[in-house]
Amino acid sequence: MTSVFKWSASTAFKPLLLAALMAGTAFCALAQTPPPAGPMGGPGGEQRSMMRHGPMDPAKMQAMMAHRQAALKEKLKITGAQEGAWTAFTSTMQPSADMHKRRMEMRAEMDKLTTPERIDKMRALRSQRDAEMDKRANATKTFYTALSPEQQKVFDAQRMRRGPGHGRRHG
Repeated sequence: MTSVFKWSASTAFKPLLLAALMAGTAFCALAQTPPPAGPMGGPGGEQRSMMRHGPMDPAKMQAMMAHRQAALKEKLKITGAQEGAWTAFTSTMQPSADMHKRRMEMRAEMDKLTTPERIDKMRALRSQRDAEMDKRANATKTFYTALSPEQQKVFDAQRMRRGPGHGRRHG
């Protein structure tokens, strides 16, 4: 009995090759399409916000931060004895005055770098950011120990009510 279908290695691999090509094409298409994002989340969220509202004026940011700090200080009922700890805490939390300018310069600089150089630069920036976060975390812990148990409860409640994604940066 002879078979009408003649099996060979090339006929067995044709469907596999076709499937691999289709999967590769689909993968490339998915890689080109950016994921959908909410109003501020996902890639490009910061740019979309800036297009809508314009870049945040550093003076406005300082004023907003001062307002929040004043409200927190009032809620905590900081005593005279705690004033030094409060001042140390709030001064550590202040962003540098030229932060916005440095970000703009950094973006222009990144455009001039090769991919490996950009990766190295991003690693260095991440290390710098981590060091700044550690400094702020330590200042917060130090300040927290200067608070009474009642004040600690108020402080904890304030930090928790900021909501999801507050302060998160994109890009």
